Amino acid sequence: AEPWPAWAVLLLLLADTGNMSWDVFAHTQLCLPLPWQSELNSFLWTIKRDPPSYFFGTIHVPYTRVWDFIPENSKKAFQQSHIVYFELDLTDPYTISALTSCQLLPQGENLQDVLPRDIYRRLKRHLEYVKLMMPSWMTPDQRGKGLYADYLFNAIAGNWERKRPVWVMLMVNSLTEVDIKSRGVPVLDLYLAQEAERLRKQTGAVEKVEEQCHPLNGLNFSQVIFALNQTLLQQESLRAGSFQIPYTTEDLIKHYNCGDLSSIIFNHDTSQVPNFINATLPAHERITAQEIDSYFRQELIYKRNERMGRRVKDLLEEYPNKSFFFAFGAGM
Repeated sequence: AEPWPAWAVLLLLLADTGNMSWDVFAHTQLCLPLPWQSELNSFLWTIKRDPPSYFFGTIHVPYTRVWDFIPENSKKAFQQSHIVYFELDLTDPYTISALTSCQLLPQGENLQDVLPRDIYRRLKRHLEYVKLMMPSWMTPDQRGKGLYADYLFNAIAGNWERKRPVWVMLMVNSLTEVDIKSRGVPVLDLYLAQEAERLRKQTGAVEKVEEQCHPLNGLNFSQVIFALNQTLLQQESLRAGSFQIPYTTEDLIKHYNCGDLSSIIFNHDTSQVPNFINATLPAHERITAQEIDSYFRQELIYKRNERMGRRVKDLLEEYPNKSFFFAFGAGM
């Protein structure tokens, strides 16, 4: 096993580890890879048959943040599988095109036409703030790769006035300093898809774009306005320094690297939708927040699981002599 880096040893010496071994302390507190990590199976489940197939839990973060913590037997299972399946085929241009189309308002409509004037003004002001801040959020590494703030802003927020409010809400949620700093590196799912392509493996997807997209477009207008307003309030409070997000991307990465499958954090990553339930909300707004949470939980977790499970079963029965590697969101 690789020796611990000097800074980690120093932290270990300074820490009160109690009865914990140094290795375990480093793994749980610092999330350094364990020397015996290669013996663990992390988020890998084996479907026992001949040849075996696998489920592997992913998260939507840059692969470089988690790759060193993924045990060797998970990587080996990926290498040895004949066919790799994902939720969506993110390397297919049609997938990207269909996702883009699904997010747009009906022809001729603009956000300014459909949003209450106050929310539209606040949204525009927040996006102007993000555009102003983005150059200072970017890393030297991103600039070295030729990524420019204007290009990045347009790639994420370009044509925002033509998007449906629910997709604008998700976009605002992703326009944070932490998320901007990670742009330019493939997320884990996409990296695995690119690797599968490089290794000339057969690939596929168990979902259609419409199945991911339509549930989001299925919220009623008052629910969407509530969600967008709450998202803007959250971002405005963050800017003012009066609010802290309870679960950050950093928390998600730490839990994943430590092998802690916390349903609260991972379900948020799976659905990609913020949780609006808040004890400070007035009673009627709390009911709306609970309705939205219940709707997304039903549509984006339970129904998806059932649908994807049926398709996995069909694939395994259709190709009994093939080894499959299914890479799906860990919180599903």
